[in-house]
Amino acid sequence: MPFLTVRQAAERLGVGYSTLKQWIYKGSVRTTRTEGGHHRIAETEVERLLAKEGRAPSPRAPRRAGGGVLMVVSGRNRLRGIVDEVRRDGLIAQVRLRIGDQRLTAVITRDALDELQLKRGDEATALIKATEVMIAREAPRREETGGRREEKS
Repeated sequence: MPFLTVRQAAERLGVGYSTLKQWIYKGSVRTTRTEGGHHRIAETEVERLLAKEGRAPSPRAPRRAGGGVLMVVSGRNRLRGIVDEVRRDGLIAQVRLRIGDQRLTAVITRDALDELQLKRGDEATALIKATEVMIAREAPRREETGGRREEKS
């Protein structure tokens, strides 16, 4: 599990170094101590704090987790978020991502889920490829006209 210095974690969280140190002293942030007595914060703890505030993880350098394949993707419609829920049912799976205060649900194959090894609290990116995007809004209410539209001259 990768660990961050207090300064690195503060940057990821978007708070000052001294603010994060106060949170550590109050016990609001879980840390590990080095042999020299310095605090180190697990990336999962930073993700927990971001999720607690409903914020998406901040961008960071790509890394190879568990020897996986690191890929660069040409698609620009990428939404980074935290896995809120994972459901498995037969050959398919449903993954719900929390992206800020929004939720996105994707249906993928069970094999893909097993390969991704996603679980609640993990960081993930939704790649969206669509030929059409629709925008909708609530229609204005019609005046009570018995279901017919009134024409004005």
